[in-house]
Amino acid sequence: MTRIALDPFVTDLDGESARLRAAGPLAEVELPGGVHCYAVTHHAEARQLLTDSRVVKDINVWTAWQRGEIPMDWPLIGLANPGRSMLTVDGADHRRLRTLVAQALTVKRVERLRAGIEALTTASLDRLSALPRGEQVDLKAEFAYPLPMNVISELMGVDGADHPRLKELFEKFFSTQTPPEEVPQMMADLGALFTKIVDTKRENPGDDLTSALIAASENGDHLTDEEIVNTLQLIIAAGHETTISLIVNAVVALQSHPEQRKQVLGGEVPWENVIEETLRWNTPTSHVLIRFATEDVEVGDKVLPKGEALIVSFGALGRDEAQYGPTAGDFDVTRSPNRHIAFGHGPHVCPGAALSRLEAGVALPALYERFPDLELAVPASELRNKPIVTQNDLHDLPVELG
Repeated sequence: MTRIALDPFVTDLDGESARLRAAGPLAEVELPGGVHCYAVTHHAEARQLLTDSRVVKDINVWTAWQRGEIPMDWPLIGLANPGRSMLTVDGADHRRLRTLVAQALTVKRVERLRAGIEALTTASLDRLSALPRGEQVDLKAEFAYPLPMNVISELMGVDGADHPRLKELFEKFFSTQTPPEEVPQMMADLGALFTKIVDTKRENPGDDLTSALIAASENGDHLTDEEIVNTLQLIIAAGHETTISLIVNAVVALQSHPEQRKQVLGGEVPWENVIEETLRWNTPTSHVLIRFATEDVEVGDKVLPKGEALIVSFGALGRDEAQYGPTAGDFDVTRSPNRHIAFGHGPHVCPGAALSRLEAGVALPALYERFPDLELAVPASELRNKPIVTQNDLHDLPVELG
């Protein structure tokens, strides 16, 4: 099996995803830092492995971890071993940790956030409208970032004053270019910041999910302080990064397909289709780290060996022709059915999927209603990804609002 090294600079994500798909449903890959693992790259096999009880989240199953071969200053250590939370456990422990979060993020409860999301969107658009006409704007920084960060912070009870520091630390947390000597301190700083937030909420509880997690731990649900802190960090990280990329990628896709944009803006195609096709075709999450095989697991005509690590390459499997047919590589807002798994599948499916869809479903039509003549300020081919192997994340999105 030929090993494919993932590009730490993410210079050609589409090309890399195509090579992973061509390698078969199970590809042998090398993560930045020289860490070896396997990647599932086809849709059907991903669904199978995401529900296979022999593939678990317990890092202690990983033979390389047992041997001490994974250094603590590895740039991706925070994603491979983020501490105990619903992301890193299975079975009864996973259900216990996930229940409160899932209850807070049901479609019905998320819908109650619509008015607040609409108000935040309008405020962002008002700020954009006040800028001098003809001036280039970074739509990611000025629109796509503030909305999900403010929404998830309000949901979790995080003070806006912490946003700059969170942004700084998460940049280092996700990047493959963080110097190894800075990794331990960055992880310690993240832990300290979220511990401070939890301590503040313990002293002054409010109507937010962090306070609810603390109350549950005090009422017999047995959440440890570590579990509460790590759950908060997980939800904040995943709750804003995915939605930022979803909004940005949808704008790039629409601007690159003017006939389809015309259909959408003319009301011929619903915005829901734009969101689902963006999630499939240019998914916000390129690779999800990391699961471990408790025994040999057959994947197509290959085997994921016992003790080996597995990542899920959503960027590759989103364009799998076996699932989506010969037009899998095309962006098509009329695609039906569109049964992608961009938010995962099985017990660990993202509990924030409904919230992300709602935010994009409010932000995108409002953006184009306010600025129907919006144009990319540079060709889409010149937009650059950040050096983040797990996120399909652009450095910026320069536009002219028209």
